[in-house]
Amino acid sequence: MLSEEQILTSVVFLVLAGDPSGTGGLHIEMPVTYSGHPSQPSWMAYIQPDGLAPTGTQSLSIYVCTSPTATVGVYQLHLNLLTLSGQRSVSIGQFLLVCNPWCPADSVYVPHEKLRDEYVKNDFGILYMGTPSNITFRPWSFDQYEPDVLETCMKLLQVSPLHRANWKKDYRLRADPVYISRVVSAMINCEDDKGVLMGKWTDNFNGGINPNQWTGSGEILRLWAKSGFQPVKYGQCWVFAAVMCTVMRALGVPCRVVTNFNSAHDTNANLIIEEYYSEKGEKLHQSSDSIWNFHVWVECWMKRPDLAVGFDGWQVLDPTPQERSEGVFCCGPAPVKAIRECCFSMFYDIPFVYAEVNAEVHTFIVKDHQLHRSKVEKDRVGSLICTKGLGSCMYQNITAEYKSNKACMSPGSNIRKFSEGLSVSLKIHTSPVAGESITFTITVTNQDSCMKTLKEHVNAQAKQYHSSPMHTIWDEHRIVTIAPCQTVEIPHSIPRQALLCEDLINLAVVVEDAATQKRVLACEEFSISRPTVSIRVQNENDVAINQEGYVTVSFRNPFPEPVSGELTITASGLLENKVQARVLLLQPGAAVERKITFTATTPGIKTLHAVLVLKNCPAVIRGFKNFRVNGV
Repeated sequence: MLSEEQILTSVVFLVLAGDPSGTGGLHIEMPVTYSGHPSQPSWMAYIQPDGLAPTGTQSLSIYVCTSPTATVGVYQLHLNLLTLSGQRSVSIGQFLLVCNPWCPADSVYVPHEKLRDEYVKNDFGILYMGTPSNITFRPWSFDQYEPDVLETCMKLLQVSPLHRANWKKDYRLRADPVYISRVVSAMINCEDDKGVLMGKWTDNFNGGINPNQWTGSGEILRLWAKSGFQPVKYGQCWVFAAVMCTVMRALGVPCRVVTNFNSAHDTNANLIIEEYYSEKGEKLHQSSDSIWNFHVWVECWMKRPDLAVGFDGWQVLDPTPQERSEGVFCCGPAPVKAIRECCFSMFYDIPFVYAEVNAEVHTFIVKDHQLHRSKVEKDRVGSLICTKGLGSCMYQNITAEYKSNKACMSPGSNIRKFSEGLSVSLKIHTSPVAGESITFTITVTNQDSCMKTLKEHVNAQAKQYHSSPMHTIWDEHRIVTIAPCQTVEIPHSIPRQALLCEDLINLAVVVEDAATQKRVLACEEFSISRPTVSIRVQNENDVAINQEGYVTVSFRNPFPEPVSGELTITASGLLENKVQARVLLLQPGAAVERKITFTATTPGIKTLHAVLVLKNCPAVIRGFKNFRVNGV
């Protein structure tokens, strides 16, 4: 503590932490004044008396005002003093500087408080999955306020290849959220660097964690930091995106997670995805292109001074490693408006994202190595694009922000069917639910004036969201006679035993005219809704900080077979460590119940997650509960 009269002059000296030379020219010096806040956005420091200390000396506080164009990073803070007794330097400590969406002069400024609450401050999210006709969702804890998470996000910038290649240039560019977002997009995956997550899209997750078991970003980021920046195993698109959302929010950049249903991966950039079926309705692996039932990326809010006027706002960024951008596995930032308006020459990766939401689908039936085109679909890809609603757990449809009514580069009409005198459609009667059979109807119309004998081939294949179908789980074949201009409905049912461990199904029917051997295809991909883990909070409206409470977590087995597994409960701000419990053989219809005690350490909305991983099939059952913790 210093007497105000002793100080003749003082200078605040800031050095970016990690500067190998100590200064390297990357430092800020500013005289300390006795005035208040700056009249214009710039670096400045000022002294303000706090009153007398117990020793009788004057206590002073030094306030540092940062520039909105300052570099994001960790700063060491020093104070150089010239007093009546001489000159000396005092090391005050360090602080972490992030972007400021509350500051109108900052490139990430958001003018509405509700938007900042949702896209910067909110540490709870909803990730949407499944198919457009049966959307499923799961909660995610972004954990940006958890211990060491912000520090780990700063380390992510420090260990990036761009920083290691030219640390001085990297520091100077970190004032730009465009640059920061590209660095983070590349560093979330480990393809080119010491990135956070290793992706894996097979059923074997030995040596790591099944991506379906993650419930939040905090554990992933802590594991990465504690391992000396070795990739955490394993991630898939929603994990990559959710972790990136955490990093961007922690760095002060508004960010939201977005799901694109029926997302195209157009490897040859021709805006056409080819799909092939056998004459018996089995989908074939004959194309490097693919359609993911859903794909998850993020959008970040920022100004784009590197582009023409009008392209500020939401920008697509995708950390899932699909294609290289300027030699690195990252994607974006691509302005959403530029995708909608087909501005393909702009930075970054707009043609790739455009194809993800707009590519055409051409479907073929293969017979004796010959291709018979069945249909062309223009509106299947990108059929629904959504994000978590503002202050809500319901999804917000943002498809119109990406797609105009008229596509830019897609030839042909919306759907062209090559039906050869037959019309075929497929309709599923109820929303598919695990543990129940699935009933559906095939409707066939004879458009000709002659009797037809038809061969009907129906095939159901299990599939993963990111790839073509795998093995056939059920099929059926029959002969049907149909009169001229007649319509017949053919009922079918897939037994529940065939669906025990499946999440997604590709269902297809091929109807063949026995006389002409002409074939017509109809197909549908659908997700199967899983049961949920039930969570009940005791005295939910009276939960208070620093007081013990408890929740009851329960699960009833809806499957036709016994199940066993492991139950894991996590809750940021409620449980110091995750709670795990084994679930022994649970008979059909039987229930298991666990009571968990907790003590809330901070007030506000808290989320408790429960995940049940079954052992006898690769199914993950989950549940969550949001409730408010009252302050003192």
